[in-house]
Amino acid sequence: MFTRQIESLIRKKINKGKAIIVTGPRQVGKTTLIKTILKDKDYLLLNGDDPHTKQLLTNPGIEELKNIIGKKKYVFIDEAQRIENIGITLKLITDEMKQVQLLVSGSSSFELNNITNEPLTGRKWEYRLLPLSWKEIEDERGFIKAMQQLPQRLLYGMYPDVLNNKGDEVEVLRHLSGSYLYKDILAITGIRKPDLLERLLRALALQLGNEVSYNELSQLLHTDKNTISSYINLLQKTFVIFVLESYSRNQRNEIKFGKKIYFHDVGIRNAIIGNFNPIDSRTDKGALFENFIICERKKKLEYSRSLNSSYFWRTKLQQEVDYVEDNGVKISGFEIKWLATKNVKTPTAFANTYKAKIKLVDSKNLREFIL
Repeated sequence: MFTRQIESLIRKKINKGKAIIVTGPRQVGKTTLIKTILKDKDYLLLNGDDPHTKQLLTNPGIEELKNIIGKKKYVFIDEAQRIENIGITLKLITDEMKQVQLLVSGSSSFELNNITNEPLTGRKWEYRLLPLSWKEIEDERGFIKAMQQLPQRLLYGMYPDVLNNKGDEVEVLRHLSGSYLYKDILAITGIRKPDLLERLLRALALQLGNEVSYNELSQLLHTDKNTISSYINLLQKTFVIFVLESYSRNQRNEIKFGKKIYFHDVGIRNAIIGNFNPIDSRTDKGALFENFIICERKKKLEYSRSLNSSYFWRTKLQQEVDYVEDNGVKISGFEIKWLATKNVKTPTAFANTYKAKIKLVDSKNLREFIL
């Protein structure tokens, strides 16, 4: 069983007077994580998937909540996004039942609806759980085995169910990448035509590693630019993709409004285009590795609670730095290559303009960047 990086962070917040909220994509292990943390405690589990529980927790009064919770000191509300007005219910428990430690899991619907933002302002510790990180895999399986499996991770990604079902990775990913992937979008936003979402995801998957133009996407998919922008925003909030903006301080030749879009899991990306060919035979292995490394770096920043900002950099003359990080004091650049050669060139314009070092990240030294 994989030990999740945020487990120790959450344990430190137990009984500190605030609700603990764990959000993230479906099937990344939120329920397993919270049950692991509570396994030695006498806790009450309330599952938002259960119709009776859902009814009980929809707009209850404080006395009703006291009857439901009884003498339990720990309460876990799973799939909380399914319960109407759950934010108000969580606020009541947190404010009126100080002896209760409340733990809540929710999928991306929390992000879409801002379910807890206003009711629980100042009353919660919030954590985001993503697919397994490289550190979590290495801690469980060891450095040598993790590195041996790197080509598989580039093909099949990091979802727990994928790693736990060796030999059935493609079947698992086909399920995850089907309508299940954007179930929350369809349920919450009222979108009833998933075909556009599917075509947009495929277009983004095929443009991996390249700068993305919303105008070009709108022409390709025969819809307007605003719809493309709206759908991409929804796909970000449901943890399917993330966007890197171009870095610029208004230097004349810099691309100022560019965007590159990556997937939170490369296995999902490969399932969308139906390509699980071995790494060595692929023309997109460089883009896959770039996506994988940036994704793992983003997990590192997320779990360390870092405030560093992530970008890419490009000029109109096509000089480019794959990944740029700004910590508010200094700027660092990184070139990402699957197999680096001695002739890898880095743009001196970036280094000179921002007094920044550009480091090379490849399959041999990736641990220095993502651990």
